Amino acid sequence: MLQRLGFPRVGEHRRFVSAIVADTIGSGLFMPLTILYFLKVTDLTLVQVGAALSVSALLTMPAAFVIGTLVDRFGGRRMMLVGNLVQGAGMLAYLWVEAFWPVALATVLLNLGRQAFWGSFGNVVTAITQRGERELWFGFLQALRNLGFAVGGVLAGIAVQLDTGLAFRTVVIANTATFVLAFLLLLDVPDHRSVQSDDAPVGGWGVVLRDGAYLRLVLGQLTFVVGMMVLNFALPVYAAETLDLPGWLVGAIFTLNTILVGLGQGLMVRWMTGRVRARMMALAQGFFVLGYACFVLAGRLPVQVAVVAMLLGALVYTGGELAGGPVFSATAAEAAPDHLRGRYLGLVQLVWGVGGAVAPVAYTWLLEHGTYTIWAVLGLVAVLGATASVALPRALPTAGERVTAG
Repeated sequence: MLQRLGFPRVGEHRRFVSAIVADTIGSGLFMPLTILYFLKVTDLTLVQVGAALSVSALLTMPAAFVIGTLVDRFGGRRMMLVGNLVQGAGMLAYLWVEAFWPVALATVLLNLGRQAFWGSFGNVVTAITQRGERELWFGFLQALRNLGFAVGGVLAGIAVQLDTGLAFRTVVIANTATFVLAFLLLLDVPDHRSVQSDDAPVGGWGVVLRDGAYLRLVLGQLTFVVGMMVLNFALPVYAAETLDLPGWLVGAIFTLNTILVGLGQGLMVRWMTGRVRARMMALAQGFFVLGYACFVLAGRLPVQVAVVAMLLGALVYTGGELAGGPVFSATAAEAAPDHLRGRYLGLVQLVWGVGGAVAPVAYTWLLEHGTYTIWAVLGLVAVLGATASVALPRALPTAGERVTAG
């Protein structure tokens, strides 16, 4: 069945795949409830909870540099193991925190574990796969992550429906258990470490930050991340508040996105096979622009037709996620030298962290300054990203290679 959908044979990697599924179901279980949890079990106000989460995100952002160094030194699998234990400790601490700084510090611990886990993820995927199948594997695992978040989100809905402190604390315990399960599964995953050869150039972060060609890829990835944050931080507010469309539409958009990624990611990689990576990066940005155009159109239509336009826009927008995710991931992994891959991919992970920290503030500000301002700005970012992607192979040959599917 998986092969028909364009996904790889799991085979010897089933424990690694199972660990990713366990981790994402647990995260999908708690993430939608994060703010609600603290409002339910503490006396903090909404503003205080938001501030505690923002402070923790800013405090942990520089950790990407340390984690990248540790991945290169100790190996990706070991850091994923550490990441799961630290995430579990941070999540368990949520059972006892009640004030601002304890919440912030427990979240710092959770964020550090998450950075260690996902900052090592690309390194492990690269180590256990071969050239020619990286897009396939990154796409497959992204689809699994998406479905895992969806399953967790459905279970989280039960806790919201019960709306009791016990239900919310049960979610925390269940999420902690998934981190422990992922840890146990990863124990049997071979520790594929990239050892520096005798003739390889010595270097650390200075080498990474002086690699202009790779920095151009990272900037291109940043424009892609800006688009990827739209689904979580811009669309719900735009649909429900700015356009005052039916409340069920937000859930329908998330459901549509989940189904498309879960069932369509492998098929998209298969369709992209043989096409130049850089052009597929640009295509992803093109999908984003067309999706934004549909969202603008929805603002000028009657409610019933606007709903259709929003769903169509979400469908097209998801095409950008399907096209860009595997290609950016595979290119970033293969363009990095083996002995410094942890640092190189740590820089990519930092981009996602910056996007997650900045997007909520930036998007809400743009939404407050005109109905269509946000889509004009995001459209410009996407066009710039597409233009930069097309020119990227001249500086980074890996971006000029063709997509392969094993």
